[in-house]
Amino acid sequence: MVSYIVTGGTGFLGRRVVRELLAADPAAIVHVLVRAESLAKFTALNAQHPDGDRVFALVGDLTAEGLGLGDEPPRADHVLHLGAVYDMTADEESAHAANVNGTRAVIELARRLGAVLHHVSSVAVAGDHHGKFFEEDFDLGQNLTSPYHRTKFAAEKLVREAGDVRWRVYRPAIVVGDSRTGEMDKIDGPYYFFPAIAALSDLPAELPLPLPDLGATNVVPVDYVAEAMVRLVRRPGLDGRTFHLVNPEPQPFGEIYRALASAAGGPTGIGTVPGSAFALRGLGQVPGAHAVRDFLFEQAGIPAEVAPHVGFTAEFVSDSTRALLPGLVVPAFETYAARLWEFWRANLDPQRGRVESGAHPLSGRTVLITGASSGIGLATAHAVARRGAVVLMVARGVEDLTAAAESIRADGGSAFAYPCDITDATAVGALVQTVLTEHGHVDYLVNNAGRSIRRSVANSVDRMHDFERTMAVNYFGAVRLILALLPSMRERHFGHIVNISSIAVQTKVPRFAAYAASKSALDNFSDIAAVENRDAGITFTSIRMPLVRTPMIAPTELYRALPLPDPERAAGIVVRALLERPDRIDTPVGTFSQAVEMFLPSLKRTIMHTGYRLFGESTAAQGKQEPVIAEPAETTEPSRGPLTVLGPVLAPLMVVPSPAARMSRMLPGVHW
Repeated sequence: MVSYIVTGGTGFLGRRVVRELLAADPAAIVHVLVRAESLAKFTALNAQHPDGDRVFALVGDLTAEGLGLGDEPPRADHVLHLGAVYDMTADEESAHAANVNGTRAVIELARRLGAVLHHVSSVAVAGDHHGKFFEEDFDLGQNLTSPYHRTKFAAEKLVREAGDVRWRVYRPAIVVGDSRTGEMDKIDGPYYFFPAIAALSDLPAELPLPLPDLGATNVVPVDYVAEAMVRLVRRPGLDGRTFHLVNPEPQPFGEIYRALASAAGGPTGIGTVPGSAFALRGLGQVPGAHAVRDFLFEQAGIPAEVAPHVGFTAEFVSDSTRALLPGLVVPAFETYAARLWEFWRANLDPQRGRVESGAHPLSGRTVLITGASSGIGLATAHAVARRGAVVLMVARGVEDLTAAAESIRADGGSAFAYPCDITDATAVGALVQTVLTEHGHVDYLVNNAGRSIRRSVANSVDRMHDFERTMAVNYFGAVRLILALLPSMRERHFGHIVNISSIAVQTKVPRFAAYAASKSALDNFSDIAAVENRDAGITFTSIRMPLVRTPMIAPTELYRALPLPDPERAAGIVVRALLERPDRIDTPVGTFSQAVEMFLPSLKRTIMHTGYRLFGESTAAQGKQEPVIAEPAETTEPSRGPLTVLGPVLAPLMVVPSPAARMSRMLPGVHW
C-alpha cells in the first residue's frame, strides 16, 4: 500500500492530483495537510469524492513551525508539495512565508519520513531569461521580477540543495481551467483579461481589428497538469529530475486572443501589426511609460502586478518530459477556449449578475439603503423604487422610517422598513439575518447614514466622544454592514456597495477633522476590499458627495445662501453609481482641490488657514443653543463635503457638467 502526504490538496490543482492518485491505485492512502479553519471545506470536498474513505485530513499549517504536525506525522512514501501562494499580487512577506519557509518545513518532513519529495515549482523560475530554457536549467543569471518569481526560485533552490532527500521538481506553465468542462475556481492570470475581451465582443465580429505583437505565453489546462504529474510521481527511477508541464510550443498572444474572441463573438483581428513588438519595447524605455501602462491596466480591471508576467521571453523545452508521457497530449488552446469562456461567463464574470437586456438594470434588484428616512437616503429609495427595485430601508427612527416606506408604497414602489441602529453590532447582526431570511439576498448596499461634527480640533480637546461617535456611524457602522453582507454576496458572485463619502475627503476643510477622517477611513477600507473581492464579482463605489441641502444643514447659517443641489439631484448620482459601478464619483472641485494639494501644498494650506480664521465655529461649538433637529443624526446626511472656505464661489461648479467633466465620464474608474 502506497501512502502520500499532499500539501495544497484542497486547491484547484491539488484536489485533482489527489483524485488522480486514488484512481490510479485502488490501495493508495492520501493524507491532506489542512488548516484547522479549513476542515469544513475539506469535509465538504471529501463528501463528493468517490474514494473519500481513503483521504484523511492532516491538521497543520504550511507556515507553522514543523507544519504544526507535532512529533509523529503519519507514514508516507511520497510527499507532494503543491501548497503555495500563487497570487501574483501577493506581497514579498506573505509569499516568502508560504513559498520559502513552507517548502523548508516540507523538506524536513520528507527527510524525517524518508519519503520522496515531489515539489511543484513553476516556469516563473526562468524570470526574464531569453531563449530556450531546458528542464535541467535553473540558475542562468536571470532577473526575477516579482515576489512570486523570487520566492518560487528560492523554494526550488532549497529542494535542489537538500542533498539527503530524494526529490523531483515539476514546473507547470500558466494553469487555466479544465479543458473538458472549463471549470476554474478563481480569477487569475489570463482570466483578468476576460472582461476586456467581453467588452470588445460588443463590436461587430467582422471589424478588421489590428492586434499588437505582445509576444508569447504558455498556457496549459489543469486536467493535463494533474494527470501528467501523477504519471510522473508513480513512475520509478526519476528522482533528481525536473519536468516541464507546459505547452510544447510557445503560444502567441494573438492566437490566444483569437480563440477567446471567437468564443465571445467579438472581432478576432486581422493579424499583428508588423514592427509593433519593436515599437512597444522602445516605448517601454520612455521614462514614466511603465506607470502609464500600469494605470491603463488597472483601469481595465487588470492588476498592474499581473499584466507584465503573463508573457514569457523564455521558451520552455519539454522534450524529456513528453517522452515520459506517451499518449498524453497537451490539448491545443483553441480546442477548449470556448469551454473556458462559457464557464467564466456563467460563474466568474463580475457582470454575470446583471439583469438581462429588456428590463431596467435595477428591476427586481434588492437595494438596502441606510439613513433612508430622509434626505439623500429617502430620495434614493424613491429613485430606485421607481426603477423597479425592492427597497430595504434602514434608519434608527421608527416613525419617520415607517412613514418613508409608506410614501414609496403609495407611489407604487416596493419598500420594507427595518429600524436599526447601525452602531449596535447585535442589532446589525439581527438586521442582516432578518433581511436574508425574508429576501434571500441583497444585490446593492448603499451606506448613506452619516454623522458630522463641525468643530475645530482646538475646541475638541475635551470632546473625544465627538470623534468616537462620528467613527461609530460613518466608519464602523458601514463596515459592520459590509462585513455582514459580504459572505452572501460572495456566495452569489454578485454585489455592489455604494459608500456616500464626501468632498471633505479631498478638500480637508478645517473644522471637519472628525468627519473627514471617518469618511477617509471608509474610502480606504473599500479600496482594499474591492481589490480583494474583484474575482468574487463584488464591486465598490465611493461617491465624494458635495454639500446637499438636507434638514441637517439647516442650523448652519453659512450654508443658507449657497446654491446647493437638493436630495433628488444627489439621488441621481447614487443611481448612476448603482448602474455604472465606477470606483469613484468625484466633483470637479474635489479633483481640483486634490491637484492643488499635490502641486501647491503650501498655497492650499495658506488658503485653508485663512478661511479657518475668517469663519467662526458653529453655534454649538460656541456654546449657543441650536434649533432642534427632528431627525436622528446618524440617519441623515449632515455635511456632504463642507464648503466653509470657498463655498460661495465653488458650490455652483460642484454639479455642473462642464465639457471636461463630460469627457471624463468616458474614462473608466473615476467619474464626474
